[in-house]
Amino acid sequence: MTTNRTSVTNTDTVKVSLPQDRRNSKSQPNRWIWFWMGMTGIALVSAAAGALLAVSLTSKPLMRASLSADEAAVFDKNRISGEGLRFSELTRPVNILVMGMSVLPPDVNQSRQEIKKLGYLPQLNSFEGLADVMLLIRFDPEKKKLVMLSIPRDTRVLLEGYGMKKINAANREGGPALTAKTVSNLLSGVGIDRYIRINVLGVGKLIDALGGVTVNVPKDMKYQDDSQHLYINLKAGKQHLNGDQALQLLRFRRDNLGDIGRIQRQQMVMRALMEQSLNPGTLAQLPQILNVVQENIDTNLTLEELLALVGFGVRTNRSNMQMLMVPGRFSKPKEYKASYWLPKHKKIPAMMSQYFDIESEGLAEIVQPGRLRVAIQDYTGSDEISFRPLIRMLRRAGYGNVYIAKSLGLPLKVTRIVAQQGDGDSAESVRTILGLGEVRVESTGNLNSDISVQVGQDYLEQREMLSNPVQSQVP
Repeated sequence: MTTNRTSVTNTDTVKVSLPQDRRNSKSQPNRWIWFWMGMTGIALVSAAAGALLAVSLTSKPLMRASLSADEAAVFDKNRISGEGLRFSELTRPVNILVMGMSVLPPDVNQSRQEIKKLGYLPQLNSFEGLADVMLLIRFDPEKKKLVMLSIPRDTRVLLEGYGMKKINAANREGGPALTAKTVSNLLSGVGIDRYIRINVLGVGKLIDALGGVTVNVPKDMKYQDDSQHLYINLKAGKQHLNGDQALQLLRFRRDNLGDIGRIQRQQMVMRALMEQSLNPGTLAQLPQILNVVQENIDTNLTLEELLALVGFGVRTNRSNMQMLMVPGRFSKPKEYKASYWLPKHKKIPAMMSQYFDIESEGLAEIVQPGRLRVAIQDYTGSDEISFRPLIRMLRRAGYGNVYIAKSLGLPLKVTRIVAQQGDGDSAESVRTILGLGEVRVESTGNLNSDISVQVGQDYLEQREMLSNPVQSQVP
């Protein structure tokens, strides 16, 4: 109480020393600014506390797997969130393994007679079987960054005790523990703190609970599989999708890139969801969201930890969200009996060092422009001739391997310089040379490129101004 009185006295002394007009014009608004800042902070804490209390009282446990002591030991047991009033604060960098499960009756050995009765293969609310989607997400409060690394489900890896397999089989053979071990072995020994498995049925419910998602559907998508009651019918263009429609976009694979094209669409939807949904209001809605999807989630995160992750997401600047993919290539038809994504093991350590803080030696190599593959993708609807000045500009700067690549054809207002292989520094250098656009660390560019320049309308506007200097000088 004494401290409070001293504070008031000091404040009053300052007021007396100021002229009357300044006291009215500055001190009063400042007082209101601090008041509203305080109220906002109280509201956020209250929302978080209310969310946690409501979840604790109404939600069932979210962990559905029964892990042995050895399996549980695969994951870090240390706390990731604060204690007391800091329960919603992330206190250290955390790596979360996320698996999306799309489970059909044969995956869990449902009898042929039962399947025959149904007449089709329904999606089951199960966490067994093959993992359809796999992500390693790093929440880093020290760097204030959120990194998502997509792991193609067809990635060829050594499964402990089972030989060389596709990585999606790890969950079927050994659940989340074997999957975490396999992912760690693939990714330079990265530690994995927790896991989340979410069934595809829950993904649609989650998107509906968040109010849907607005995305640019890259092209008309039509596909029908009566055996699974899977019907995809989407038109190209920017639109607001509900949960079922978003699932159609996420599950579509009828293109030349197969599962890799699907990963690109996953990253597009995830970025859109985060940009639309990660706000203080999400904390207050967390109990309702969990109540909707809780039957479709299995995780060893505590509710407090889950709240801390959401809280970190709310506070993270969207420019600090980066999306990567395990570098690799498609296997050739005669290489193996099955089709695989073959990881480029020499490139993985550098990526893990830069984005997941895995210590490695001799990785501070600066990539020379002449070694980079730069793809130019048209997102303006212009012809290739329009981009010749841009290509010449890059070649003069030393980028010898510049080529035109196919784009999705959807319009962009602002050019995107996409660090396809995670090399954000090189992408920033390209942006500086071009003098326009925004850098994105994600895997939505040309698959064979290091950097993809997705040319938007701002490039055409810049060209027009440069070709008409008189007009550009008009105020």
